[in-house]
Amino acid sequence: MDIQTLKQRYDIIGNDPKLLMALNKAIQVAPTNLSILITGESGVGKDVFSRIIHENSTRKHVRQGRGLISVNCGAIPEGTIESELFGHVKGAFTGADRSRKGYFEEADGGTIFLDEIGELPLAMQVKLLRVLENGEIIPVGSSTPQKIDVRVVAATNVDIVRAVREGRFREDLYYRLNQLSIYLPPLRERKEDIPLLFRKFSSDVAEKYHMPPIVLTEDARTMLMNYPWYGNVRELKNITEQIAVVETERSITPDILQNYLSYIPAERMPALVPDSPAPAVASQITDRELLLKALSMGQMINEMRGEINDLRHMVQQLASLTPNSSPLSTPLSVRRGTGGEADEEFVTPEIIEDEAISLEDRERRAILRALEHSQGNRKQAAADLHISERTLYRKIKEYNL
Repeated sequence: MDIQTLKQRYDIIGNDPKLLMALNKAIQVAPTNLSILITGESGVGKDVFSRIIHENSTRKHVRQGRGLISVNCGAIPEGTIESELFGHVKGAFTGADRSRKGYFEEADGGTIFLDEIGELPLAMQVKLLRVLENGEIIPVGSSTPQKIDVRVVAATNVDIVRAVREGRFREDLYYRLNQLSIYLPPLRERKEDIPLLFRKFSSDVAEKYHMPPIVLTEDARTMLMNYPWYGNVRELKNITEQIAVVETERSITPDILQNYLSYIPAERMPALVPDSPAPAVASQITDRELLLKALSMGQMINEMRGEINDLRHMVQQLASLTPNSSPLSTPLSVRRGTGGEADEEFVTPEIIEDEAISLEDRERRAILRALEHSQGNRKQAAADLHISERTLYRKIKEYNL
């Protein structure tokens, strides 16, 4: 099958050299039994390529299984993924009232597409490696290996080489899956294909809902091509459909288009149209980010307030823990403030006698006094100082006590 026929059959739009190279690889490797690793960002169409590989192989006529089985490894809970992949026997665990085939057994004779393979837990990676090397599965609760004939096509949107380097993905499994790799470029690397895809999606909507298709002005076309498209083809399709259905105007200008594009965080937003003003929504996004930062700062302030209160309690207790304390050793509560507002502070004789003593020195002395008074019992010392043990431990480490 030639590339043009392949594109028409699977409704693939675009002439980018990287896309054409990926299609050529897929059609060339399809008749083999090699394990394939498809890499690329979310939304680039990795599932379409798994269909291309399976439907152009000898396994497309499989009878005993279901042909192509697609599994999203990232969507299955870790506690059940082994049973989902390899099946289980009756009584293997609570609730297993009957035996059940796993995805591998269902795909026997055909192809299994393991999407988001980078999310597979390490324990399961070991078991998958055994399946790939020996062609055997062992259902949960069974001790008898079962032979299967399954071709594996895996896909991931993570940097799998980096995951191997960081120990999150087994190197031996990576090489076993990657007998041949196919890279699908993100949409922002296929800029010339973007208007073609937009026209295709807008025509589909027009035909489905019996309305005139939408068209882009030249400036809107430039904006569309310069947009980063972090959601790739899936995002472009969704946005095109939204514009076609919502907008009454069929000629789409940059003013209309930016209402659908400018929700990307400001720091990730490129210059969409050269020498054009930034979209109005960008300032709103900045305000949202500032609000989030303010909330984060508020949490930090609350934590600092807690630390200050802990310090106040320590300073307050310092005098009461001093042997032969006089009436003046009792902390004095004074109120200070401006503009009619008052803040309560604790003042001890030690602070009055020596204002030059640093805050750290006072804190250190209070901790030492408390530890001496409790004979080294940190829990008691923390209670005497009215602070948490965690805070006390941190301060002891900080002052090397």
